[in-house]
Amino acid sequence: MITKADLPPVRGRIMERAQMAAFTWFRVGGPADIIFMPADNDDLAAFLKATPRDIPVMPVGVGSNLLVRDGGVRGVVIRLGKPFAEVDVDWINVHAGAAALDLSVAKAAQAAGLMGLEFYSGVPGTIGGALTMNAGAYGRETCDVMIEATGYDRDGNFHHFTNEEMDFSYRHCGLADKFSSEGGFIFTGAIFRGAVDDPDAVAARMDEIRTRRESSQPIRERTGGSTFANPPGHKSWQLIDSIGGRGRIVGDAQVSEQHCNFLINKGNATAADLEQLGESVRNDVRRMHDIDLRWEIRRVGEA
Repeated sequence: MITKADLPPVRGRIMERAQMAAFTWFRVGGPADIIFMPADNDDLAAFLKATPRDIPVMPVGVGSNLLVRDGGVRGVVIRLGKPFAEVDVDWINVHAGAAALDLSVAKAAQAAGLMGLEFYSGVPGTIGGALTMNAGAYGRETCDVMIEATGYDRDGNFHHFTNEEMDFSYRHCGLADKFSSEGGFIFTGAIFRGAVDDPDAVAARMDEIRTRRESSQPIRERTGGSTFANPPGHKSWQLIDSIGGRGRIVGDAQVSEQHCNFLINKGNATAADLEQLGESVRNDVRRMHDIDLRWEIRRVGEA
């Protein structure tokens, strides 16, 4: 187990043995050895440079698309806070920190009379997560609007990448995979490009997205984002529905009755309940349709 004594001094905040359940939308998950909230970019870079390479480091956002297992996370969880959450608009470019909520980016673009980023109002989570998984909704995704991303590798070296260098595909960022074998990568911000439009027209489209989302997704439950990515030529919810998965229960975890590509913590579910439920659905879809559902929710930690 890693303790504060194993780590370099920092200006930000360090918490030992903090329960990850407090940092995820599912409200499940055991303790992290360390949660580090850096004061700024320099604090983050210095920490990464000075922390021994054999100590695992993992960034998390607001935990909207994260399932932390009940045994918790060994090593250091890095959670970017307010210093990394600023959003600024420069002409048709929106500059956003990795900790900025996707919704905040959509609202900033709308206020500036920029179209093209409305879909972010329907994506739960932060920009860091959106970059890591090429998040999208309602026919648009991050790769359609991002022009540059920045961040630090495991050794604390600063990088910036163009859209092409991110190696985006459906709900996937190849660049993140590339760095995973080298200890990971922590995005700190990005620039997105919109197009000039009437602010009221943009707001109307965002209202439509909100209405569609509220009517079709269990957004007021203890849930994550979409559980599984859509396989080519199929929709995950339809496959789950076809095998009788809607409403299925394991412990206090349930497949949503409203949208069966969402899992719900009904109150006292464990991470094991949720993961077992997801795997039972995957197994039945594989058995009946010969299709492998790929987890879109990120599962981390020890059982």
